[in-house]
Amino acid sequence: MSTVYETIRYVRRAHVGTLTLNRPAKLNALNPQMRTELGHLGAQLADDGTLRCLVIAGSGTSFSAGLDLTEAMTGTLAQFVGRDPDDDATIELGLDVAGVFEFIPKLPCPSVAAVHGHAYGAGLQLALACDFRVFAADARVGLTETRYGLLPDMGATFRLPRLIGEGRAKELILLGEIIDAAEAMRIGLATRVVPDDQLGSAVAEFAEQLATQPPAAVRGARAAIDAGWRLGPAASLRMAVAAQARCLASDEFKNALPVRPGS
Repeated sequence: MSTVYETIRYVRRAHVGTLTLNRPAKLNALNPQMRTELGHLGAQLADDGTLRCLVIAGSGTSFSAGLDLTEAMTGTLAQFVGRDPDDDATIELGLDVAGVFEFIPKLPCPSVAAVHGHAYGAGLQLALACDFRVFAADARVGLTETRYGLLPDMGATFRLPRLIGEGRAKELILLGEIIDAAEAMRIGLATRVVPDDQLGSAVAEFAEQLATQPPAAVRGARAAIDAGWRLGPAASLRMAVAAQARCLASDEFKNALPVRPGS
């Protein structure tokens, strides 16, 4: 994968890939170019059957300060000026913009967000798209869109309630509240909180643990868990059984079986 990007970096080491947001002077705020580059990388990763874990990080002092409003007002958001908000074409345009992070939960491997500094608005929604969120102790996060007369439309409205419950999620979204890493851990938003200077090593160790798990079992379990939320218990059970059948037929399962004495 040799594509050269300007607003992101992607490095692959063994079975772990690391996607780094790379606009440190702008606190890794999401602009149209980053959105395009994320979409391009996402399409490539979707076809990478050897990837076992994706780490997402931010360069510089922050994970991501959210949407770059300066560029968005003349780019992304400007596209909606004068449009009928109820028109199907407007909704489709919005879905194209809002779906920028949707490649992450669709990957066949788990993902980990390494959150430090700030993760506001779209930055937090990016972290929410990951399976796990490891926070540095200095991290401060929030869905601040309501402060600008907007709302979080990149997945937070269904992902955050799933993690922390509907009541607390509404509070964070409607008030645009900013919380620290300790509170994020307390309510279940953070998977782990580590000292600032240990974030890189802690995430690398966690990603390596995930990458060493049998991939068919990991894929099946993630799909069944997701189906339980989207489609209900019956669909989750059916998907788990189908995935289990594939696991039982796999070399991963056969090689993991304990050797019996005399066999």
